[in-house]
Amino acid sequence: MKLNLRQIEVFRAIMLSGSISGASKLLYVSQPAVSRLISYTEQRLGLMLFQRIKGRLYPTPEARRLFEEVSAVYQSVQRVNEVAENLAENRIGQLRIASSPNIGQSLMPRAVAIFCQRYPEVRIVLHTLIPSAMLQGLLTQQVELGVTYMPVAHPSLEIRPLYKNPIVAVLPLNHRLATRKEVKVHDLIDEPFVGYSSDIPFGQLVQQIFGAEEHQPVPRVEVQQAHVACAMVQAGVGVALVDEITIKGPIWSKVVAIPVAPAVNAPINVFNLQLEPLSRLAQEFIAVLESLGA
Repeated sequence: MKLNLRQIEVFRAIMLSGSISGASKLLYVSQPAVSRLISYTEQRLGLMLFQRIKGRLYPTPEARRLFEEVSAVYQSVQRVNEVAENLAENRIGQLRIASSPNIGQSLMPRAVAIFCQRYPEVRIVLHTLIPSAMLQGLLTQQVELGVTYMPVAHPSLEIRPLYKNPIVAVLPLNHRLATRKEVKVHDLIDEPFVGYSSDIPFGQLVQQIFGAEEHQPVPRVEVQQAHVACAMVQAGVGVALVDEITIKGPIWSKVVAIPVAPAVNAPINVFNLQLEPLSRLAQEFIAVLESLGA
């Protein structure tokens, strides 16, 4: 015969309390019910678990050996309950996320700071990756969430819009266009321009903004990341187009950001695998990102 959980529970209560009456109080059941169940258990096991001597109940050596195993089971159950409670309260765990490098210097530090304050015992692993590497990381489940501008998504990914993220012109403070309320892209064609590689999504977006090939500026410097472009403008290299989130990141001195006309966005989305349920931690992190607004 195999012991069921109720029989184990009654046996343990008697061992802990030392009597039938004590077990009935622990379990909130009647004494006869405890007596019947332990007698039935002894019959089915073919073991005497308790012996009454001079009016008191004493466990047999077999009962003491069995109690060792029962105690181990209860400790394991208690640990399971503790882990479940910690998971429900987001007190333990690890969250692996990825973002583009420029967002890793602007949006993500703010989001991570808020998240860590709420859940100080949770470990975050943040990878800063270009979109193609991030896509691979999501598909192979090396990261649970990706946060970036990615104009063409994979069919296996779910997309959650976060921010419109308008494009702005970043100019030196003393630039002739620095006092305007908005800048038309054709005003920048003849300017010393900090451009982007054409093999990255943001570089392709900038090319689309300028339109036909004859309207494309010839970059004085070509970079891979928007925050590097901001640093170049800050150093006096030229002018650049960057996204609003990047310019709101580190404090850029000696530069001004002006909206571009007509308005163009580099929308920031959260990506995750469609057929993989999100962890509670991932859901909470998305909520933090959404709370920051834009």
